[in-house]
Amino acid sequence: MVAAARARIEEVPTEALIAELGDPDLVIVDLRDLRERQRDGVIPGSLHVPRGMLEFWIDPESPYFRPVFGEEKRFVLHCASGWRSALSAATLQDMGLEVAHLKDGFSDWKAEGGPVEELDT
Repeated sequence: MVAAARARIEEVPTEALIAELGDPDLVIVDLRDLRERQRDGVIPGSLHVPRGMLEFWIDPESPYFRPVFGEEKRFVLHCASGWRSALSAATLQDMGLEVAHLKDGFSDWKAEGGPVEELDT
C-alpha cells in the first residue's frame, strides 16, 4: 500500500523541506502520536494533526474542519519514517487536497540536521 501511494504522490526530500522552512505559504503537518512528539521533538512551526482526525480536519463539511486547510497553502505531511504520511497524502489527494509528504520522515529530518524543537512534557 505504501509503495502504491508513493507512486502517485509528491515526495519531498529532507534537504528541500529544510530549505523551505519558514516559508509563510508552507504548512508542515505532523501526523505522529503525541508520545512520539514529546520523545523526539518537532519541526518548528509544524501543525500537529492526529492521524485519526486528519480526514475530518480537512473536510469542510465536517464539524471538526480546521480553517487552515481551506487556505491557499502548500501542505507537506510527515510522520517518523514516511509510511503514514505517504498513505495520508494519497488519501487527501483523493479528497481533493493538493498535498505532499516528507519522503523519509522525521527520523531523516533529525539525521540531516533539520531544526528540532523540544516539547514541554
